[in-house]
Amino acid sequence: MVKYAPLRPPFAPARLPAAPERTPQLQDLINLPRFNTSQLWALPWKLSLAFIAALLLQAQPAQAQRVRLPIFDAVVVNSYPHDPDAFTQGLLFRDGVLYESTGMNGRSSIRKVALESGKVLQKADIPQQYFGEGMTAWKDELFSLTWQSQTGFVWDLKTFKLKRQFSYSGEGWGLTHDDKHLVLSDGTATLRFFDPATMKEVKRLPVTALGRPVEQLNELEWVEGQIYANVWQSDLIVRIDPASGQVHSVIDLSGLLKRSGAARGSEDVLNGIAYDAAKKRLFVTGKLWPKLFEIRLLPRPLTQ
Repeated sequence: MVKYAPLRPPFAPARLPAAPERTPQLQDLINLPRFNTSQLWALPWKLSLAFIAALLLQAQPAQAQRVRLPIFDAVVVNSYPHDPDAFTQGLLFRDGVLYESTGMNGRSSIRKVALESGKVLQKADIPQQYFGEGMTAWKDELFSLTWQSQTGFVWDLKTFKLKRQFSYSGEGWGLTHDDKHLVLSDGTATLRFFDPATMKEVKRLPVTALGRPVEQLNELEWVEGQIYANVWQSDLIVRIDPASGQVHSVIDLSGLLKRSGAARGSEDVLNGIAYDAAKKRLFVTGKLWPKLFEIRLLPRPLTQ
């Protein structure tokens, strides 16, 4: 049985158990030469077979150091209640509370949530014809996306009153921001940057791991100058350099779904990243998960 990690030393933190089963795609990607099977490193699952073949060809003893990506495991610091009916699409932490956007037609909403209790403190429903997606806070407003309607909403941060709408091309998946732009994912390997004042697209950033595109980028969070992105239908979060688009490391959260108490299904996937910059706390959850976790990252050692 895995125990919770204490908030402070000297007690040793508890690692998440390895998932008893993984998707075949993920297994194919992590089973690479020269690493002990207990210390394998992972890559996002939605990469091409050509990429796998290229890695296998490159992973000669003299080159292996140059082709691996660092991987981080998670230490669970705390767990909190989470609405098991919330189809989580966006998550953020601000002023001591969580803000969450949820999806599904007729069930989509934005909400303010108490961290400790999981209680919904405030809620606004998104019109039922829209499938809600990612959300971020910019100044005193909340920006939220929809999946395929090419429509976004701007809400007052305090009152949740709908202030205006905006349009964008393609799909909307995840949303975060840097100090100048909103950053949108659309399920491809490209992040799109928008001017928050006009919602005009200003640039695009291809995301790659070891030179190959990383598809299915989903929920986003800006963390200490990096972009964290859930990879849809996987247990992985990739950490992206916003200047180059390169994935420089991967967070493997295998086993967290089982620990959350959610049933494994096609919809109950890891999705939702929030960061408390003041206290440097990282939170994650998933669609329809009954728990939200505060985690601490621990580098996984590699054997040569």
